[in-house]
Amino acid sequence: MVVREGRCGRRQRALLCCVLVAAWEAARGQLRYSVPEELPKGSFVGDVAKDLALELAALGARGARVVSPGRAQYFALHASSGHLVTAERIDREQLCEKEPQCIVRCELIVEGEMKVYAIEVEITDINDNSPTFKKVELEEKMSEMTSPGARFPLPKAHDRDIGTNSLQSYALSGDEHFSLSVQAGADGEKRPELVLAKALDREEAAFHELLLRASDGGDPARTGTARIRVAVLDANDNAPAFSQAVYAVRVPEDVPVGSTLLTVTATDPDDGTNGEVRYSFPEISDKASNIFHLEPKTGAIELLRNLDFEEAQSYELEVQARDGGGISDTAKVVISVTDVNDNAPEISVRSALSEISEDAAPGTVVALVHVQDRDSGANGEVRCSLGEGVPFRLERALDDYYSVVTARELDRERASEYNVTVRAADGGSPALRSGAVLALRVLDVNDNAPVFAEARYSARLPENNAEGALVLTVRAWDADWGQNARVRYRLREGRLRGAPLSSYVSVQAETGALYALRSFDYEEVRELELWVRAEDGGAPPLSSNVSVRLLIADENDNAPQVLYPPPPPAPGPG
Repeated sequence: MVVREGRCGRRQRALLCCVLVAAWEAARGQLRYSVPEELPKGSFVGDVAKDLALELAALGARGARVVSPGRAQYFALHASSGHLVTAERIDREQLCEKEPQCIVRCELIVEGEMKVYAIEVEITDINDNSPTFKKVELEEKMSEMTSPGARFPLPKAHDRDIGTNSLQSYALSGDEHFSLSVQAGADGEKRPELVLAKALDREEAAFHELLLRASDGGDPARTGTARIRVAVLDANDNAPAFSQAVYAVRVPEDVPVGSTLLTVTATDPDDGTNGEVRYSFPEISDKASNIFHLEPKTGAIELLRNLDFEEAQSYELEVQARDGGGISDTAKVVISVTDVNDNAPEISVRSALSEISEDAAPGTVVALVHVQDRDSGANGEVRCSLGEGVPFRLERALDDYYSVVTARELDRERASEYNVTVRAADGGSPALRSGAVLALRVLDVNDNAPVFAEARYSARLPENNAEGALVLTVRAWDADWGQNARVRYRLREGRLRGAPLSSYVSVQAETGALYALRSFDYEEVRELELWVRAEDGGAPPLSSNVSVRLLIADENDNAPQVLYPPPPPAPGPG
């Protein structure tokens, strides 16, 4: 019960530190949190809304989400609380192996604001792994002529934890003939050695049973053990010797599987089985054992599967040469992997608009894209561009993020939609390329007034016409779209001979047809001058006017009259 309460207290203190670190980083313009590994799914990481001064209502309404560069998504955002939480249980050793710092990076995308925020979460270690030996049953062979003080390298234990939770000490028990010495390597790694403390006598004891114990620095400490059986042999007075202490080779990551990367060589001047040398990896990780094979007889190191520079840039292996008498020598092999341009740039559209108004201001963000290349050096340097002939440009937003923004005002009447191609090319030779297409529709704005087909209209109408007779039709077109392009016609009011024009003629609102409402008399009205207005359906509407001249044609509808001399008066009644 005391142990459980202690662990809970340490976890609470770790989370408190996480909050304090986040507040300090937010003040610098960057969010950083720290949480221990193995937290349950849904555990609190940080209050993103508070640290970024974002309103909770805005997070839900504007579509905020958390994205990670790789396929795995370790964190999620609770829009209702603004908290960053774990999306799954995180194993630090699986994620970062022996890295001193385990940093997981992600981004918070606020789609409504077209903004992105960088978040770093440090995964701290807990003591959840015990030290382990590759083999728990070991056998060492020693000549009975071995002098006291001779040292024999023992297999190292491995603890996947780091810091104080990692391997800290070794202890040996079981026999007075042997003691333990622990040497610190150049890299700080502890290397146990079996030291012969007392001369051996095969006739007295052919075997010695020992127990090697490895302990970490956790609280409570975890341990792992390996049993060592020492077989005492007859004299073999020469040990194998490698031709060099360190073998180094550089190979490109695309070297074919089955290739021999290098060959190690050790010689032993003894005769018979005591001079026969066989090679092995005394300590090798599961990962490296799936990549490299050491031929026991020749010392050739062969490639079992493809190398990947993006996965690992170098490998350090320990090789052992052991003769038939059990005496051995060790050497180090360093295999450096060089990068080959085998990864094309990857373009991810993190947020994008599907439509935009044609009156959007220059600099309006229409898309947020993320570009990365898993190669290194020049092979991983990415240049981005847009397709030619589009009114858009790229602006760098954050590290590998780019914003696609409008470069100038749009005009739907020239182009109603765009397929914008985002191109990415790396610096390799030859360069690798990739692209992504953004489909964007331009929404109409009522920015065009109706235009008449003719600058002015005129028509002739014979007098004594029928009421309702069609005089002519005016036509106007509007370059806008939808309701903004719907044209209606009406007569601009005026007066003729004291009466309104609308009592003489009318215009059909939908078709622009002009009709005579009365029968004209040339002797009374010889021509009409009027204006017709075309108005679109925008808000507010736009309009234009055109003049219409109507000429009344004379007809022979009056007989001649004699004005002088006047006719004689008619005779009266007789």
